[in-house]
Amino acid sequence: MKPLLGKKLLGMLATATLIAPGAVTAQETINLTVASSHPTVVPWVGMIETVFMARTDEILAETGNYEIEWNEAFGGQLYKANATLTSVEEGITDIGWVFSFLEAAKLPLSQASSNAPFATANPPALLETMQDLLETNEAFLDEWESHNLKVLGLTATDLYDIYLKEEIDSIDDIDGLKLSAPGVLGNWLRGTGANAVDGALPTFYTDVQTGVSDGVLTLALGALPIKLYEVAPYIHRFDAGAAFSGAVAINRDTWDSLPDEVQEAMIQAGKDYTKAHGQDLVERHEFALNKMVELGADQNTPVKIIPMPPEERAKWVNALPALAADWAAELEARGVPAKEFMGQYMNGLRDRGETPIRDWDNEL
Repeated sequence: MKPLLGKKLLGMLATATLIAPGAVTAQETINLTVASSHPTVVPWVGMIETVFMARTDEILAETGNYEIEWNEAFGGQLYKANATLTSVEEGITDIGWVFSFLEAAKLPLSQASSNAPFATANPPALLETMQDLLETNEAFLDEWESHNLKVLGLTATDLYDIYLKEEIDSIDDIDGLKLSAPGVLGNWLRGTGANAVDGALPTFYTDVQTGVSDGVLTLALGALPIKLYEVAPYIHRFDAGAAFSGAVAINRDTWDSLPDEVQEAMIQAGKDYTKAHGQDLVERHEFALNKMVELGADQNTPVKIIPMPPEERAKWVNALPALAADWAAELEARGVPAKEFMGQYMNGLRDRGETPIRDWDNEL
């Protein structure tokens, strides 16, 4: 009988161990949709997958308590470029890249860098400045969170150049041309005589191919994957500066439903994404320009990079109207503290060693 009792006792103990609260922790799977309007061949979109998602998975794997089942819908599967904010806000996707260039009305302070063009050609410095402002400027944080969003990582552009069907010698030569540009960046053409055509990376190739525009104001990392050089083979290199372009964000309702451990993993992954993205912009800019020359060498009109002298860049920026002052005055009339924000933005760049070509904040 004693051996039997011993076996029964062991069985009871084993059963108790299995059902005891906290004794055995099963891994929980969390289903999340991550989406974008742009395809993953666009570097900062691809890095959502290779950096943000990968780092989140890696951090969570350290404890094994949670696993995310990612439902990927990149490349406009769920929505187009004009709906990046509302699609995250309304939960059409849990996580997505919000393209702030096209959301000037809803994200007004996010347009500061676009209304102070040529202030910096250093994407990491720009991103560090914007991250600092997100953490210290209540109005900036609120304009994102008021749309039911939690910002996880920030994005910027590499340097802007002008891609054309025909070669030009000076910024003066774009007078009368139609140039595609995304949203607020059309302002960079004011005072030049060129006409801005609203568009985005998914539309630029067709815009030029069909004659809607004569060329594009865009960045190398975007132009390369969409093969813009095939229809606009003359790349006039102005190195016109970087700009804040948006954020990887999560729907706030989704965010609030996540366990603390998952939230902490995503916060860290978002910081890693922002840093990696900034460095990638620096490293890949030259690569992208050279790659377009290589890939377009045998087409009917070979790709040609035309370096524009610094004085042409200065002529361009000084020909622009008082963009920052106009932008700030309009927002201040609506109660948005734009002057303070612009000053903090410009000083943040200067604190990081940048010397803007034009001191936009002194014109406010």
